[in-house]
Amino acid sequence: MVRLPAQTDPPLSPRQTLPTMYDLPSEHLEEPGLPDEFHSLQPHLLRQTFQPVNWNPEEIFVGVDINLYYDLHHPNWYKRPDWFAVVGVSRLYEGHDLRLSYVLWQELVSPFVVVELLSPGTEDDDLGRTIRQAGKPPTKWQVYEQILRVPYYFIFSRYTNELQAFRWVAGAYESAELTNGRLLIPPLGLSLGLWQGCYQGIERLWLRWFTSQGDLIPLPEEDAIAANQRATLAEERAE
Repeated sequence: MVRLPAQTDPPLSPRQTLPTMYDLPSEHLEEPGLPDEFHSLQPHLLRQTFQPVNWNPEEIFVGVDINLYYDLHHPNWYKRPDWFAVVGVSRLYEGHDLRLSYVLWQELVSPFVVVELLSPGTEDDDLGRTIRQAGKPPTKWQVYEQILRVPYYFIFSRYTNELQAFRWVAGAYESAELTNGRLLIPPLGLSLGLWQGCYQGIERLWLRWFTSQGDLIPLPEEDAIAANQRATLAEERAE
């Protein structure tokens, strides 16, 4: 009788046995929601395409992942929006310095638009599901709605590609219906919505600013490509 050699499974690789990036997020447990790669790219795209037609660029401040202090009586309380924009305030602090944070009792102007990018650790707070605990600071939703009274609040999930929009009406947020995936913001002369395209070499659904008519506000590199195409066309016509 011939004995066959025992069957043994090949050893598993570390890729199969060790935790993945989904098990080891780039966030400290005590500080949920710190930026991952998407939280770096998406706000930058919003910053590059935020060009309100009704405001001088020197009267617009855009904050990306910086502390926003909102309570004079509790000066250490803050929120940290993924992206927010203020209009009617100097681009530079007191006209000459880059901001380390945004301090409401010095600036005296609340953000006009806030965008939060959903993370597993911050989802309940972003969507207003968190209940304020006694002796603790107000929730994110309470700060945006009741203290800052931010006129437009957007929440975008890269996991479901869902964009939720809220307008501040008579003291509370009301859900705003999107048209063609966008929401018009008349005071800015802009609309904010979803765009399927390639940004920084990544093809996906992005959140991006449009004109009020729904045309894309071009990125600098898109402007350069369009200029080259116009120059080439002009040369061809001349020939």
